[in-house]
Formats: sequence, structure tokens, C-alpha cells
Amino acid sequence: MTKLTCVYCGKPFMAVSTTAESDLTCPNCGSKNMLPLRETPVVQIPKLKNPAEREAGDSPVAATASRLIDNIEKVIVGKHDEIMLTVMAYFAEGHVLLEDVPGVAKTMLARALSRSIGCDFKRIQCTPDLLPNDITGSSIFNPKTTEFEFRPGPLFAQIVLADEINRATPRAQAALLEAMAERKVTADGNNYELTPPFLLIATQNPIDHEGTFPLPEAQLDRFLVRLSLGYPQFENEVSMLQRLKSQHPIETLETVASAEEILTCQEAVRQVHVDEKIIRYIVQIIKATREHYDIVLGGSPRASLALLRCAQSFAAIQGFDFVVPDDVKHIAAFVLGHRLILRPESRLRKKTVRGVLDEILNTVPVPQMPAASFAK
Repeated sequence: MTKLTCVYCGKPFMAVSTTAESDLTCPNCGSKNMLPLRETPVVQIPKLKNPAEREAGDSPVAATASRLIDNIEKVIVGKHDEIMLTVMAYFAEGHVLLEDVPGVAKTMLARALSRSIGCDFKRIQCTPDLLPNDITGSSIFNPKTTEFEFRPGPLFAQIVLADEINRATPRAQAALLEAMAERKVTADGNNYELTPPFLLIATQNPIDHEGTFPLPEAQLDRFLVRLSLGYPQFENEVSMLQRLKSQHPIETLETVASAEEILTCQEAVRQVHVDEKIIRYIVQIIKATREHYDIVLGGSPRASLALLRCAQSFAAIQGFDFVVPDDVKHIAAFVLGHRLILRPESRLRKKTVRGVLDEILNTVPVPQMPAASFAK
């Protein structure tokens, strides 16, 4: 008899057969665990089904995320995965870049998220004549007190939407960097802390390049994830039009979470267990991006941390208190896609960042976890 731990439910069970590469069925949940070739009893992480399809647990993070996603889906139809990834980035204390063609509900997604949470929301419509002071705020002379008083700009909110960010000049774009990285704003020599939880959602159109200023790599790296909504499917678009016949759903959208709940979820995400082998697996993926022939600029240490945080958040949203390699694989393209630059000759050969990432994920060996690693 050998004592093992199921990789699905985390409960221990006794196994009679310990033959190498044999399937062991967990008596608690009925899942099959494969025993690899090892001297000590270990359970190899099997091929899981899509992590987004796993049943969520009863954790506070999963419950809050479920309420947010269900509420936003009243407005955004047929984009469950994209909404879930946006919530994932929010719980991981990162920022979101929505890059897609006009009219696919990028701005509506940000508005729906802000209405679902009891937080302050401000919108910045980026234009070429936008100045940094228009974003951060400026000092105004008060004749009554004969002193300058600081008037906060739209950046002083808990959820900020920078609409069409690539239409703002680099000088105006740079006004967002300090707030994104340090959650504070420096104006007139004074530091002003932003009220947590702070989230910046930026949108941009990758098709129209006239009158735009592409984001530099250093600023792209500040966004935790980059998402693309895409056009809706036929039935989803029909459903959207039916909902919009009399009134827009966002006008009646209710608040389903508070700022305090979001802060609690963000703290809980940091407590999600990540085994050392998973950490090494993340670093191996980032290292492979730096050494791949088709990539001229690989992932930075910030990319490693982003992948770790998102994996923790993704697992927590599913209701799990530990991270498995499939969690890392599922989110890697959204976390790393905007941080990598292909060689010009690779682009001429029709190579894409997504394709190269798939090659790397299929090449880097997936770690095998001891059974005890899941009994946390």
C-alpha cells in the first residue's frame, strides 16, 4: 500500500498498485493520476482539461470573481474568457491593455467593470493635444487664499480608462508610467498616493496608424496582460442587438463587489501556493524566450514576476490554492505576447509571437511534482 495525494482534489488516498506509468483512480473524486518512472512514489501532473473549465471552489476569490464575471456578461456577450482574464489581471494588481479594432466593446468592458465595483472611475480620452497636466492635475492659483492649490486630474481614481492611448503623445503617455508602477503621482514636487485598488485599462486600435504614437517597449512592459476581444459570433451578436433594442444594459448594471473585497482578493492571490518547481518552470520559459533564434528581445525579470502573479490569480479564480503548470501555459500568451519582439527576418518568414510561444511551451519540459507538494 502506498499513500499518494490526488492532483485534482488534493486529498490523500491509498494505492495498491505502484506500477510505473499506471493510472491510479482517486476514490474521492474519481480522477485518474498517472504514476511515472521514479524510485519514490510521485504523481505526475496529467494533462488537465482546459483550466477555464474546471469547477470553481468555495474560496472568496472564486466567489467574488464569479459575481464580477456574471455581472459583466450582462453587457459583454460571448467574451467569457476575456472578461475572466481582465478580472485575473485586476486581482494580480496589474494593468490591462485592450488592443483591437474599433467597435468591439473595449471601452464598454472597462465601464462594465467599473460599474460592477464600488470604486471611483475616470475616463481619459487621449488626443494629440493632451498634456501631462491634463492627466495628473495641476496647481491653480486661489485669489481668496493667495496660494496655489493642487487640483487632481482624472488619474486620481481607482479605475482609470485611457481610451485610445496611442493617440496621445509620448509626453502624455509618460504621465501614466509612475502611476502604473508605483501607484502614486508626482506633481509640482509633491507626491500624491493613489487610492487602492488602482487599475489602468488602456485601449488602442492596431489598424489605424495615422496620427498615432505607438507605445514603446518600456511602456508595453508595464501592462500585465494584453487582450483582444475580436468580433462576436453570429448568435452572440444577435443576442447583443436584442438586449439593446430598448435600453443599454450598462445603464441598469448593479454593483456586486466593493473595493474592500477587491483588496482582500488581491491579498489572497499572493497567498496561493507556488511550488519551487513551478517557479523554475516559469523561469525556464522566460529564459527560452531570451535564447530563441526568432526572438530579438525576450522576457525580462518583470515578465517572470508577471507570469507568476497571473498564474496565482488564475488558480485562485478557479477556486484552487495551488498553481499547476497548465495554469502557466494557459495565460502565457496573454502575459508575454506584448513583451517579445521578433527578428525582422522571422516576420518575413510569417512567424508570429504566438507561434513562437507555442514552440517554447511545447519544448520546455513540464515539471513532475511530488505527491506531497499538493498536500498544502
